[in-house]
Amino acid sequence: MYPTLNTGQRLVVNRWFMTRHKNLERGTIVTFYAPNVMYVKENIDLSNPVAIYTINDNFSNWEKFQYYILEFTKTSYVKRVIGIAGDHIKIEDGKVYLNDEILDEPYIDVETPSMNGAFTDVVVPDGYVYLMGDNRPKSTDSRCFGCIPLDKVEGKLVIRFWPFDVFGKVE
Repeated sequence: MYPTLNTGQRLVVNRWFMTRHKNLERGTIVTFYAPNVMYVKENIDLSNPVAIYTINDNFSNWEKFQYYILEFTKTSYVKRVIGIAGDHIKIEDGKVYLNDEILDEPYIDVETPSMNGAFTDVVVPDGYVYLMGDNRPKSTDSRCFGCIPLDKVEGKLVIRFWPFDVFGKVE
């Protein structure tokens, strides 16, 4: 999420937000469970542009406890909400288009590479969000794995508390 966030920074995530509000706003920075499958452009189904989560299919109760409660084996990502249900996202010529308008993104340093990822022209399904990192050339995000279900979003980033010189609200 560079330049918004840097390696080693410590953050407060509001998980209560997701239990009360299932609708996210564009621009919100969230954490979510990492999907299990990264698509290859040749084997995707653009009519169903959603991330695949299969890790829980064969979990024992103990493994579910470790994953969901202790979070030992879980991987999470931090990304920004770019599109919500019904939005048409298109990445072309280094620009992100939201509903056919160029998205104003003052939080990124470089143009979005249109060649990275398979899901660069999608309509976000109901109950999903399209997420992208701010460090576009190096971000593994919805361009690679599709739209994320709202029930896989863990929470909303609220405060950066370490290091102290950057303490404050994350935007």
